[in-house]
Amino acid sequence: MIEAARLAPEQLAAISLADFAGDVREGLTKRGQKELYSKYLYDEIGSMLFEAICLLPEYGLSRAGARLLEQNSEEIISLIPGPVMVAELGSGTGRKTRWMLEALARKQNVNYYPIDISRSALDRCDSDLGRLESVSIVGFERAYLDGLLEAAARRRPGMRLLVLFLGSTIGNFDRPAGDQFLRSVRQILQRDDALLLAADLQNDEDRLLLAYDDPAGVTSAFNLNLLARVNRELGADFDLARFNHLVRYDRRERRVEMHLQSSADQIVRIPRVSLDVRFAKGETIWTESCHKYSSGELVQMSRRTGYRCEAQWVDSEWPFAQSLWIAV
Repeated sequence: MIEAARLAPEQLAAISLADFAGDVREGLTKRGQKELYSKYLYDEIGSMLFEAICLLPEYGLSRAGARLLEQNSEEIISLIPGPVMVAELGSGTGRKTRWMLEALARKQNVNYYPIDISRSALDRCDSDLGRLESVSIVGFERAYLDGLLEAAARRRPGMRLLVLFLGSTIGNFDRPAGDQFLRSVRQILQRDDALLLAADLQNDEDRLLLAYDDPAGVTSAFNLNLLARVNRELGADFDLARFNHLVRYDRRERRVEMHLQSSADQIVRIPRVSLDVRFAKGETIWTESCHKYSSGELVQMSRRTGYRCEAQWVDSEWPFAQSLWIAV
């Protein structure tokens, strides 16, 4: 097997494109509900649009997560005996991570390993955080678990690993899949390593829907960019004007769903995967799920997946939690 870390950038890009093509074919040929995986929302354009979403007044969860870190980073760090190295899953630009790194750097030199599939986000992360005193940054353009394995391989004897999962991204997994992912992370960790997990909590339904369907249309552009990406990278002929951003709330599953809905009967051609996809008027492509939790549910989840919940902080303005889990 060729080690991904030794591949040239153009080889990594080719592998990524092959994965993208295979996942697009799989998702759009599913019986019943067509799907495109949410991780592909975050190309260079999508990452920039998501940064804009985080600034919207309707999208309160991002600011809640940032507030909790700003207010509690010192306490969080105090609960993890050092020395500590830091890896972040889906780091993006690392904007919210600054408070954690600064708090830890006041105690020790910090090795920080941001992990993201967006090269532009990693470049921005390095630019924005690279000047922090006593912080060394090595980014991995990888999927979560692949990047975490590479970061963990750099652990020195006696060092603990703190994994940051800050963007409430756990909510993008169905609950059983979320448990399985957290168990997979635990398998990479050693006993007494730590995971700081961010999760959006249950909220007023209308408030939630507005957070994912803002009046300015930024989230709509973010969602539609996924079809534009299929056009750019796979030569498809999606007409974005014939698809609409659609948001639903599933009360039973406690999740917000993002869809792209066809406004007409149409056929879309994707030459690079030799695929013609037929859409009926009103049919949707499911692009993202955002599950919402209770604070107690997060404690139970930690026990099921190989951790104990050491502490939890909940924002006072928007129902959002940061939970510190310790691997057992």
